[in-house]
Amino acid sequence: MVGLLIGKVNLQQNDRDVYKLTIFNNQDIIQGLLSFTIKSDHVFMHLLESAPFNRGKDKVYEGVPGNLVAFACKISFQHNNDGLVSFHSKSKLIEHYKRTLGAYHFKGQLMVIPTDAAQKLIDKYFKT
Repeated sequence: MVGLLIGKVNLQQNDRDVYKLTIFNNQDIIQGLLSFTIKSDHVFMHLLESAPFNRGKDKVYEGVPGNLVAFACKISFQHNNDGLVSFHSKSKLIEHYKRTLGAYHFKGQLMVIPTDAAQKLIDKYFKT
């Protein structure tokens, strides 16, 4: 099992937080990135990105996006927003996010992760 770390990236964008996902034994290689804003009633994800080597069928690590989304859900709970997370999806990924994250397709390309799905993601990716 690979140990994962999520750490804050210091950027000069005051309206959003950026976090990187690395592994314990090699913190210099970024496995994925997450950018979000904490709103009054939810967390809005601006960017969710896996490193190129973590995409497709020959990816190095599974679950990079899931880990980062679970982290966003955890932050939402910590800010008393019931785990609610929203984001805009590429059209071709809407069904994938419904299936893998438990997200709802709200309208257009807006997706929402409700409380129950958020808790399932946290339970899956943050076992301790």
